[in-house]
Amino acid sequence: MTLNAIQTAAANAGLITMGALREDGKTIVLFGTGPDFWAAFSASPEFLDGNKHPVDRWSKRVVGDLAQTFDGTCQFPSDGPPYPPFIRWALDSGRFYQSPVGMMAHPEVGLMISLRGALILPTEIPIPQQGTQSPCLTCDAPCTTACPVDALSADSGYNIAACHAFLDTKDGSDCMSRGCIARRACPHSGKAKRTDAQSALHMRSFHP
Repeated sequence: MTLNAIQTAAANAGLITMGALREDGKTIVLFGTGPDFWAAFSASPEFLDGNKHPVDRWSKRVVGDLAQTFDGTCQFPSDGPPYPPFIRWALDSGRFYQSPVGMMAHPEVGLMISLRGALILPTEIPIPQQGTQSPCLTCDAPCTTACPVDALSADSGYNIAACHAFLDTKDGSDCMSRGCIARRACPHSGKAKRTDAQSALHMRSFHP
């Protein structure tokens, strides 16, 4: 079993392998959405059946299949309480970095991070050195000035009330239909190739 084999299987299912780490004799592989996610998800029974929580149900089926294929178990951000430490895992993998607006950034998808699950292998497998650095180190940080109500900041935290109030206005319809304007401002976010339909679904889940 290799990390490359897991990456290939995840890609075939519509996910990307966003990071991996070894902990307590196990290997934890983190999966998220990438350029191929929406095509796979929007053709799935979970999307088409009209029932609640389609992305979570799709994720549990797809990551569950990966766990079965590679003789592991799986965990999800929605499991809990207590909730699995996805943020710590992400940062410990060395592939996620705190951005100037507080949320994590990733070299492959910028601020468009959506972790869908983790594969837990019972043994340690080799994890190749990724050789990356924070994408924020060489960036002019347009994310810091994009939000019309300055709701995002690594220093002062996330102003949830200001964000939600703005989303309820006419001007907030752009974020609701195309995704958070601060996330879109990140030069690396375009690599995720999110469609407006995917962003709108995400925003409806975040702000019903």
